[in-house]
Amino acid sequence: MPAPEEAPAQRPVLLVVADSLAYFGPKGGLPADDPRIWPNLVGAELDWDVELVGRIGWTCRDAYWALIGDPRVWAAVPKAGAVVFAVGGMDTLPSPLPTALRELIRYVRPPGLRRIVRSTYNWLQPKLSKLGRPVALPPKVSVDYLEQSREALGQLRPDLPFVAVLPSVHNCEAYGRVHSGRPRAVQALQAWSQRSKVPLVDLGEAVRENIFSGDANPDGIHWGWAGHTAVANAMVKTLQEVR
Repeated sequence: MPAPEEAPAQRPVLLVVADSLAYFGPKGGLPADDPRIWPNLVGAELDWDVELVGRIGWTCRDAYWALIGDPRVWAAVPKAGAVVFAVGGMDTLPSPLPTALRELIRYVRPPGLRRIVRSTYNWLQPKLSKLGRPVALPPKVSVDYLEQSREALGQLRPDLPFVAVLPSVHNCEAYGRVHSGRPRAVQALQAWSQRSKVPLVDLGEAVRENIFSGDANPDGIHWGWAGHTAVANAMVKTLQEVR
């Protein structure tokens, strides 16, 4: 009687919890399985599967909520080879109008009133953003949510590598081309990285040339393909060091 065949070894999963920078290209948003976005470039290089959980505008707070509330994350963590929290950039952007207000606009009724509210918001946002403050989330709060995420993952999988990022850079008119909140966030994240031993991939360093080259997305905040490739290269290098 022939011996039963062994089941093929399961490939590790790269779990990426991210904002829209992970899945927007030079012409807009893309499906999670598009081979050109950086999470899939990393997966292809490592020969891993990829589980991308994200949404436009997500902050470190939203990433933590996904970690504790999204069953896709729960399913991926036991199989994960590493978890990347690619959030924090939105946290650093000027948010003179409350983020909650922006999120609630979609619920305004009737539609005509919603269009007026949205137009008013879009008119005010870039003008008020030139103040540079307040930011969407203070650095202390962003770091606190990342630390809660690290602790939660550590309780489930003490051996699981966890990687975070330093914020990207932008040239976005919607935010007044102002990014004065980034230096404080970088300082806070680097201090947390030293305490927690969580490595950081510097998105700003990776994509700065692409953002200001004219080859990025015209919105001034999302990257072109060169940006995705540069981030993937930096992420692969970091993941190879922590595996």
